[in-house]
Amino acid sequence: MSKFGLGKGLADLKAEMGNIPDISVLTGSERVAVRQVPLIQIGANPDQPRKTFTESELQDLAASIKEKGVLQPILLRAVKGQPYSYEIVAGERRFRASKMAGLAEIPALVKNITDENAMEIALIENVQRENLNPIEEASAYKNLMEKVGYELSDVSRLIGKSQSYIRNIMRLDNLPESVKLLVESGELSASHARTIAVAENPEALAHEIISKKMSVADTEKKVKQSGRSGQSRAHLSNSMAENQIKEIESNIKKSLGADVKLREKKGGAGEIILIFKNRIQMQELIEKLSNI
Repeated sequence: MSKFGLGKGLADLKAEMGNIPDISVLTGSERVAVRQVPLIQIGANPDQPRKTFTESELQDLAASIKEKGVLQPILLRAVKGQPYSYEIVAGERRFRASKMAGLAEIPALVKNITDENAMEIALIENVQRENLNPIEEASAYKNLMEKVGYELSDVSRLIGKSQSYIRNIMRLDNLPESVKLLVESGELSASHARTIAVAENPEALAHEIISKKMSVADTEKKVKQSGRSGQSRAHLSNSMAENQIKEIESNIKKSLGADVKLREKKGGAGEIILIFKNRIQMQELIEKLSNI
C-alpha cells in the first residue's frame, strides 16, 4: 500500500491538480461538487508552505478575476473550533486575489481531508507550480518529515525530486533568520546559501558573498578554509548509526505492537513517533503506555 493517503505522487497528480474542477482522483467514493462558498467563511491553512505572496502578482490575478472570474475552484476542508467554517487546502493565492477583486464568494470543492493529506496536497500544488522560494521549500519538507513522520525517501517519491536535492535544500532551514531573508529577497542565491549552511559564521559569509560578488566555487573554498560549525561537527559525530535506529524501532514495535519512527535531531534531541491505523489501535497504545 502507498505511503500516502492520496495514493499518488506528483507525476500522477500533476494533471488533476493543474486542471481542477476535474478532481475526482481525490474523492474516492465521496461525491464532491463545485459550489460557491462565501469568502468570510474561509480561513488560511497554518501549514501552507508558501508564506510570501507578491503584491503585484496578486493584483494581476485580481484584475484577471474581475474580468474572467475564478476559472479554477479552490480546494477546502471543513474545520471545527475556528472562527471560520472552511480551511484552504489548495488555492490560497486565488482566495487572496478574489478578496482584492471584491468578490463575496468563490467556487470551491469541499472535501473531507486529513491533516496529513492537506499538507501533501498543499506541497504538491506549490512545488509543481514553482511558487515556493527555497526557504519555504526547505521548511515544507521539514514539516512533512517532523509532523507527519515521513522519511526522506517518502518526500522524494511524493514530489518527484531526488533525495540528494531534498537533503541539500533542507540545509537552508538551519540558516540564521537574517540569512534566510537574504535568500527570500534574492540577494543571496540558494546555491550560495546551501554552501554556507555548515559554516562557522554563515551571516558574515553571506554579507561577504554579496559585497564581493563571490562565485559559488569561491564560497566553497572559503568555507573549507574557515571550517564547519561546531554544531555541525558535533551532530555528525554523535548521530546514531542507521542500524542502531532500526534496531530501536524494531524493539519498540515488538513491545507496543505499532509502527515506530525514531528521528534524531541536532544536539542529541529527537522524537519517537508511534503510528496507529485506527482508533482501536490508538486506545490500545494509550492503555499500554499508561501502564508502563
